Amino acid sequence: MNYREESLKLHGEWKGKIEVVSRVSVQDREHLSLAYTPGVAEPCLAIHEDVERSFDLTRRWNTVPVITDGTAVLGLGDIGPEAGMPVMEGKCALFKTFGDVDAYPLCIRSKDTEEIIRTIKLLAGSFGGVNLEDISAPRCFEIETRLKEELDIPVFHDDQHGTAIVTAAALLNALKLANKKIEDIHVVINGAGAAGIAIAKFLMAFGVKDVVACSSKGILVEGDTRFNPAQQELAKITNKRRLSGGLENAMKGADVFVGVSVANCVTKDMVRSMADKPILFTCANPIPEILPEEAFEAGAFIVGTGSSQYANQINNVLVFPGLFRGALDVRAKTVNMEMMMAASRGIASCVSDEELRPDYILPFAYDQRAHDSVAKAVAQAARDTGVAKK
Repeated sequence: MNYREESLKLHGEWKGKIEVVSRVSVQDREHLSLAYTPGVAEPCLAIHEDVERSFDLTRRWNTVPVITDGTAVLGLGDIGPEAGMPVMEGKCALFKTFGDVDAYPLCIRSKDTEEIIRTIKLLAGSFGGVNLEDISAPRCFEIETRLKEELDIPVFHDDQHGTAIVTAAALLNALKLANKKIEDIHVVINGAGAAGIAIAKFLMAFGVKDVVACSSKGILVEGDTRFNPAQQELAKITNKRRLSGGLENAMKGADVFVGVSVANCVTKDMVRSMADKPILFTCANPIPEILPEEAFEAGAFIVGTGSSQYANQINNVLVFPGLFRGALDVRAKTVNMEMMMAASRGIASCVSDEELRPDYILPFAYDQRAHDSVAKAVAQAARDTGVAKK
């Protein structure tokens, strides 16, 4: 199937992937008077007295906007907010299908960081949480950080943390098969944008001690002013061996390669230069950093990609529906590191030791067990860390 042509055809037929469905009947005088005027005045006054009751008396408790400015849409780059709408609608459909979360696309016509932050803050009273999507780096870092500081509902940038969470889950299970300890491995991350930086920090939180990050300009080295401020900050906590040069140098002796970069940037020789039982997560879309068949020919032990065409798809869909389900259920004030780590463990646990094999290290994106496991783990972590309101 030509997915692009068929998708375009179907989008024309669907005319949108989500719709609003009323949860109440307004077909007679009594129901109309209860759902709307005059009866509706009473819940309005109750919320006026205590704004927290908006979570009990409206759908706010289960509502999340999927927000973009259209600057980094699904590998397509800066195509604008309207052009990002099909992706945001698709995300909303996934939220509902796998997490029963009511999500709505919100595509903002601005690239101004302050204007985006202000817009989201002004609208936050309508929502139980905020999902940021496809906003280019480095602005995405400040937008997320500021909103987490200034709002009392969960804020989550999926391109950063969703990718990091599912990557960590894949790594936990891959290391079981490779019989390696997380604190002993050398990890190379190619791509030092939003996803790559988040993955590096997240894997280090899990216990990885030796991380080397690369951008198109080479290995990140502390003090190298060629890199942007976010990359320079990452350089301060990575590359402890002070490696220099390009990706080829970084991959020598590496146990794990994580690619969130560009197609065909990894060669067979680079794979051959890695440590015993090399693990490669090549997540560039639609074409990975190296094709799985080529990686295996060069000696790869486990390969995961961002594509559903291959085994071990490393897919954010495993993360965000369950993560928000769990956070919303306990009225979490934020999404913290402990909740995200719990999500990784929840995903990984859905593949039992008996099921685990090199071509099956993650549950499938449509496996409802995974979403339920993430929701349960995230909710418990929120309670344990004191950020749950219920």
